[in-house]
Amino acid sequence: MPKPVVLIAEQLSPATIEALGPDFDVRTVDGTDRPALFEALAEANAVLVRSATKMDEEAIGHAPRLKVIARAGVGLDNVDIKAATQAGVMVVNAPTSNIISAAELTCGHILSLARHIPAARASIGAGEWKRSAYTGVELFEKTLGVIGLGRIGALVAARMQAFGMRVVAYDPYVTSARAQQLGVELLSLDELVAQADFLTLHMPKTPETTGMIGAAQLKAMKPTAYVINVARGGLIDEDALHEALTTGEIAGAGLDVFTSEPPTDTRLTALPNVVATPHLGASTDEAQEKAGVSVAKSVKLALEGDLVPDAVNVAGGVIDPFVRPGIALVEKLGQVFSGLAHGALQHLEIEVRGELADYDVSVYRLAALKGILANVVSETVSYVNAPVFAEQRGIETRMVVEKESPEYRNITILRGTLSDGTTLSVAGTLAGTRMVQKIVGINGYEIEVPIAEHHVVMRYEDGPGIVAIYGKKFGDAGINIEGMQVAQAIDGQALAVVTVNARVPEELLAEMGEAIGASIIRQIEIVED
Repeated sequence: MPKPVVLIAEQLSPATIEALGPDFDVRTVDGTDRPALFEALAEANAVLVRSATKMDEEAIGHAPRLKVIARAGVGLDNVDIKAATQAGVMVVNAPTSNIISAAELTCGHILSLARHIPAARASIGAGEWKRSAYTGVELFEKTLGVIGLGRIGALVAARMQAFGMRVVAYDPYVTSARAQQLGVELLSLDELVAQADFLTLHMPKTPETTGMIGAAQLKAMKPTAYVINVARGGLIDEDALHEALTTGEIAGAGLDVFTSEPPTDTRLTALPNVVATPHLGASTDEAQEKAGVSVAKSVKLALEGDLVPDAVNVAGGVIDPFVRPGIALVEKLGQVFSGLAHGALQHLEIEVRGELADYDVSVYRLAALKGILANVVSETVSYVNAPVFAEQRGIETRMVVEKESPEYRNITILRGTLSDGTTLSVAGTLAGTRMVQKIVGINGYEIEVPIAEHHVVMRYEDGPGIVAIYGKKFGDAGINIEGMQVAQAIDGQALAVVTVNARVPEELLAEMGEAIGASIIRQIEIVED
């Protein structure tokens, strides 16, 4: 019997090959040579790539035997996950391979900024001896502000506490109990930027977090403060940062990531008070080796038919065909839940009702957590690591499966308790022979809205003319309403779910909420793998 073919499309560490073992026919190809790649993919059962090889729909189409695409790293920008999923190809990565390297680089930026190490090195290399020009500051008893208290943020906090720094954090999805475990004080974003001597970001890049540190936040910082971004380009408004650095609003910045890479505008990187590195967060021998070994192990598991912990698009194990269509629905319900939540989730109940009660639906717990956490943590969330992230954040989960379902053939409800004691629920179902994914309930309101890319959810005092107000504001902004449903009022409060064709600017959303006196107005954006 021939050995499964594993194609290595980019240079990986020798340890990667060793981890595969002798049971595979290991071949190599230059993944950037598209004709050669396509030819080699014809017989491949698995392909290992880094960042240069594009595993897009065209490449996947040349791989009829392909079972798994393995990215030896964290990011998956070069892999078309949707095309892979449609082709039945598992996608795996190495989500934890670079967390120590990224955390240590963050600490390196903090130290470099505090003691002007790069500038002093350049000066002495030029034959100068300017000791007084590079007088720095001690980290002892300074305040480190961490935005995003996930695994990397927590590692940075622990390391900088060893320097005697006070660590404060902003993360609306972390409970006070978890923060207390880490010895970190939770603050609002406004409080954090005002108090931080060093501010470091460790958030995922989403429409909500893009530009989260802008002109207003930079103006609120101390003139002696520094900002560091080793997470994602675009979290800091680069124009506002340049203004803050050149006018003395803040003292300096450490940047490893940029909105455009490599940066086309060098105004930032040329400033003397900026320490810049070319996206080196994962660029250590250890991180690269961990990534290669990790995905090699995943490839072995996948080709042997075992559970794959780091599968991004497949939830490992045998899933009944009747259960499988609901996975994507529940994941999207999780995204809706996350978009509506205004605080840290403490307890989540996944309730499944109807004919599905006769099947193993435990995968829905994983799908719900993946959807809820996808825009919360900076690392890639998979069906298998989602419970780990939930445990780190102190989120307790419980599944309820009941046969009785009076209104729908099947319905899944996510119920959560937030850190302030309030509750939140989102319900959904698959409707008709086409299995259209629909939201059918929010916090007790009965609605029936097909899930789309852009939604706005509003709750306001019921009354005539309200729909006309926000309808006009959408129209004036050139945003088309593609669908809308207003649920029957509860205690005088109506709830509307509006489907629109584009993202709504935050300023317009705030203006709209004020105009209708909304008690809740949230933008929900659904992202598909």
